[in-house]
Amino acid sequence: MKIASTALLNLIDAARTAPDSTLAFADGFTFTLSTGTAYRWTNVDFPFVYNGAGFLASGPLVQGLKYKASVGLEVDKQQIVVAARPSDLVNGAPLLIALRDGAFDGAAVQRDRVFLTAPGGAVVGGVTLFKGRVSTIDQVGRTTATLTIASDLVVLDYDMPRNLFSPTCVHTLYDSGCGVIRGAYAANGTAGAGSTSNAIVFSGAAASHAQGAVVFSSGANANVRATVKSVAAGAALNLIYPLPFAPAPGDAFTVYAGCDHTQNTCGARFSNLANFRGFPYVPPPQTAY
Repeated sequence: MKIASTALLNLIDAARTAPDSTLAFADGFTFTLSTGTAYRWTNVDFPFVYNGAGFLASGPLVQGLKYKASVGLEVDKQQIVVAARPSDLVNGAPLLIALRDGAFDGAAVQRDRVFLTAPGGAVVGGVTLFKGRVSTIDQVGRTTATLTIASDLVVLDYDMPRNLFSPTCVHTLYDSGCGVIRGAYAANGTAGAGSTSNAIVFSGAAASHAQGAVVFSSGANANVRATVKSVAAGAALNLIYPLPFAPAPGDAFTVYAGCDHTQNTCGARFSNLANFRGFPYVPPPQTAY
């Protein structure tokens, strides 16, 4: 059952008694990233404020997330299409690049339909049509991206128990469970001559940067994050996926140390064995004959 305000119910009842009357409505899409940052956009050509939050009409266009009602605990999965321009930024990076680089992984998504006194007028009330989270990024193109959104019931599909016994650590590097401070393992540098979209020439490249991340602060790749696949010590950082543009000499970036989640790396590189969440001494499965 959808809960609506008294003002909205009165508006709808009044429209029912006047067959020729019209109702003005707009859809608002809220994307809340794992960092807690929320982005709100609407599919109409005017902004509005709903529940104290502003929805922008100048951002990307979002299409999808239909209302569905069913009996039982079925996980509803729907696709949405996001059309964005290079000027539509998320965390300082173009939205489509941020999508590709994982900024929206696990993000909460909500679609609200609000009713207004007139197009561009005051908001009378609204209802939530869909609420879920980003499941997969299906496709990212030059102008659009396709995402699969799963309802919040998807958490019921998680394997239990949540604690796994594995030789490697289950924490994500620099998260609250790991406890390592990201800034303490950061190195600033600039791209050297000969850098490509796949490899950054950097004399400060160290073995500890493998499986880490590099974030550009200037140049055509400003605010773009990439994962370091391997390192040629003192020479270059090789990336897993290519950058949108080849770095120009002098483009500034910050590179962070990576982790292979083993006990040796946790102790030798980060001195963080107190938070190590792996079980390297669990015996392997054996077959009895």
